[in-house]
Amino acid sequence: MDISTPALLFPAVSLLLLAYTNRFLAVASLIRLLSNQIRTEDDCEVNAQISNLRRRLELTKWMQFFGVVSILLCTVSMFWLFIEYVEIGKKVFGLSLGAMCISLLLSLWEVYISTTALNMELRDLDNKCKK
Repeated sequence: MDISTPALLFPAVSLLLLAYTNRFLAVASLIRLLSNQIRTEDDCEVNAQISNLRRRLELTKWMQFFGVVSILLCTVSMFWLFIEYVEIGKKVFGLSLGAMCISLLLSLWEVYISTTALNMELRDLDNKCKK
């Protein structure tokens, strides 16, 4: 294994962090919209949505955390490989891959939660249209 192997992870992690940031901004926008709706319409029947958004926000935070840890460990791995401590570099790179896997699994969980919430909204719309 040489120094270029961990470097392969950099573009992927950068794109993932960008995608995670976009998700965070989307959730933040939904929270602000919901907050404004509750203040103006005095609609407090949104507990499920609030719980869902809180969970998604927490997952997004941890997705970003493990993504950043992954790229940090990747950089540390490159350092160890650069000073020719190959075994340490390999182990740190393995940890980097593990952090990336955790980040991706959290992302998958967040997508599942968000699609479940959207399906609930679609059911509500469908029920209202049938009346």
